[in-house]
Amino acid sequence: MADLKRERLGEGEALLKRLRRLRLRAATVGKDDRAQLLALIDDIETVRRRLLRECALLDEELKVATVRVTALNTYARVAQISRRPQREQ
Repeated sequence: MADLKRERLGEGEALLKRLRRLRLRAATVGKDDRAQLLALIDDIETVRRRLLRECALLDEELKVATVRVTALNTYARVAQISRRPQREQ
């Protein structure tokens, strides 16, 4: 799992760079060049889908991290309570 995360590290940044390059390329394409425009639309749609997939993965990682933090906080609270000296009533 750690290898997968390391492999994926920076993929979102690479996709954003690719999207910037596509945007620059789109600015230079003539309105009459239908083949290039269709190719650009396809490339942009592919990058968009991959970015959405990356967002979904990041969202899932965030949910897991939130659950872990909540569990750790609960564990810490319970540990603190169990260490307190008992009060006499």
